[in-house]
Amino acid sequence: IHRDRMKLVCLLLAFLGAQVCCSARNTRFDAARQLLPPIVFAKHSNDSHWNVLDFGAVGDGKTDNTQAFQAALNAAGNANGGVVVVPDGQFLFKSALNIPQAVYLQGTYKIVPSHARKQLPPTTGSILMPTGSRGNGNGYWLTVSSDAAVMGFVIWYPDQVQKAAPVAYPWTVRLAGDNSAVTDIECLNCWNAIYAVAAARHYIARVQGQPINTGVYIDETYDIGRVEDVHFNPWYSAHPDFMRHQLTQGRAFVMARTDWEYMFNCFAFGYAIGYHFIKSAKGSCNGNFLGIGADLAVNASVQVDAADPWGILITNGEFTSFEGNWIKDNADHTQIVVTAQNEGAVRLENTAFWGPSHANVRVSGGGSVALTDCIFNYWDAANKGRYSIECRNYTGDLTVSGNDFQHDGNQVDLGSGVLRAVVTSNMMAGSKRIKGSAAHQAIGMNAAGGPPKPPQPMGRRFTSSPQHKKLREEVLLAIGKLKLSGPSSQ
Repeated sequence: IHRDRMKLVCLLLAFLGAQVCCSARNTRFDAARQLLPPIVFAKHSNDSHWNVLDFGAVGDGKTDNTQAFQAALNAAGNANGGVVVVPDGQFLFKSALNIPQAVYLQGTYKIVPSHARKQLPPTTGSILMPTGSRGNGNGYWLTVSSDAAVMGFVIWYPDQVQKAAPVAYPWTVRLAGDNSAVTDIECLNCWNAIYAVAAARHYIARVQGQPINTGVYIDETYDIGRVEDVHFNPWYSAHPDFMRHQLTQGRAFVMARTDWEYMFNCFAFGYAIGYHFIKSAKGSCNGNFLGIGADLAVNASVQVDAADPWGILITNGEFTSFEGNWIKDNADHTQIVVTAQNEGAVRLENTAFWGPSHANVRVSGGGSVALTDCIFNYWDAANKGRYSIECRNYTGDLTVSGNDFQHDGNQVDLGSGVLRAVVTSNMMAGSKRIKGSAAHQAIGMNAAGGPPKPPQPMGRRFTSSPQHKKLREEVLLAIGKLKLSGPSSQ
C-alpha cells in the first residue's frame, strides 16, 4: 500500500510539473510573440499614405492623370516609401508612370476582379486606362522599381476595339528591380501584360485578363522568382478579327533565363503557345511548375526550345490541344513540343493530356525527357496513325513510365536516334504499339489489352458551365475562320 501511495504521489507531482512547464513555455511564447512586429500589408515603417486625389487626379475617364499620379508617387518616394492610394474611378493616362523604390500603388480591389464581355466597359473600383503610344509595342507604361508593387486594379485599354484586329501598345507593367511585385490586377485587354527582366525575387500573383500578344515574360532572373494564380482567358473578345493574332502568335507565358523559378496554379486559354521556354542572350530556364494548365493551345500547350541541364519540372499539369472538323488549319496540334534546339532536361509527372490532338508529346533535339504517372486520353484525331509520344530526330534520353494510355491507338514512337530509352510499367488500352528502338533500351512490363476510355474533346470545367461552353464555341468559331501557324521562338 505504501508503495502504491508513493507511485500515486509521484504521478501527481509529475503531472503538476508538466503543467507548470507547459504554462511557462506558453507564457514565454506569448511574450516573445508580442515582441514581433505586426504584419501590416502594404505599409512601410513610416506608415505614410498619399491619395492621388490630393494631387489633382480625376477619375472621370477623360482627364489625363499622368502628372497627378506621378506627383503622388514621387512624394511617397521622397519620403523613403509609402502607399499611394487610388479610390474608385476611371483614371485615364496618356504617358508612362514610374513607381519609385519602396512605394506601393494600391487600388480598391482586395481580390483580383474579372469582367466578362457583358460587364464591359468596367465601371466599378479603381480602373487605370492607358491610351498613349498606340501602335507601338516597345517600351513600358508602368515601371515598378525595387521593393515596390502595384496591386488592386483593373487595367483597361479603352481604345482597343473588341471586334477589330488588336493594336500594339507598350508593355503594361514592367518589374524593373529586385523584390518588385504585381498582385490582384486584371489586365483586361493589354497587348503585352507583364515584363519581368532583371527582377530577382519578383512576385506575380492573382493576375487575370486577356493579354493578346504576351502575358508574362521573364528573363535575367538570378534569384528565385514566383508566379502564382495567373489566369488568362478571352473574356474581353472572342471575335475572329480580334483573336487572329492571339491564336496564331500569342503566348501566355514566356520564360528565358530564370534560376529556380516557381510557378503555381496558372492557366491560359486560346493561345498559339501556352508556356514557351526559350533561350535568350542571358540563358535558359530551370524551375518548378506545379498545377499549370492550358486549354485550346493551338500549336502547343508547352513548347521547350531550351532548358537548363537541371531541368524544367512540371507536376500536376492539365493540357489540351485541338484538331477536328471545327478547326480548319495547318497547325500540328500537340500538347508538349520539345524542339531541336533543346539540350536540357524536361520532366512531366502526374499530368493529364486530352482533347483531339495530333500527338500528345513530340520530342526533338537532345537532352533528357521523362513522362511519369501521366494520363494520355486522346490523340491521332485525324486518324493518320500518329503516336501519343513521338521522337523526331531525337538523340537524347527518354523515360516513359507508369502512364495510362487510355486511347486505343499507337503509343510510343522512339524513332531511330534515341540514345537511351526506358518504357516500362505503363497501362495501355488495346494492344501494345511501340515503334522504333534506342541504342540502349529497357522496354517491358507494360500492361496492354484494357478497354479504351471515352475521349474527352472538351475540358471538364467547361462541360458543366453554359457560359464557358458558349465561350469555347465562340473561340472555336473564330479559329475556324483563321489559318493558323506557330510563333517564332523569340
